[in-house]
Amino acid sequence: MEFLLIAYDGTDSTALDRRMEVREKHLAYARELYKNGTLIKGGAFLNEEGQMIGSTVLYQAESAEELQKVIDNDPYMTNGVWVDIKIKPIRLANLD
Repeated sequence: MEFLLIAYDGTDSTALDRRMEVREKHLAYARELYKNGTLIKGGAFLNEEGQMIGSTVLYQAESAEELQKVIDNDPYMTNGVWVDIKIKPIRLANLD
């Protein structure tokens, strides 16, 4: 199954600092997920000033429960970067 994650960062004054402190760990984790086929594509979304305030990720997983384990181990989760998360099952269009 394919899933869309929309995750908002905290809105407190240290939210961006938390993100930046663990960003390289998060990206290393994302690269491993990409290599094993779990992560399809992802990236940050920005506010009007161009600052990162959240993430959007497309995942491939056997189930929502399996995906939840993946998300729970993401450095952005374990370090309190993502605070408001929505996960939706989706079906990506085949455009080949």
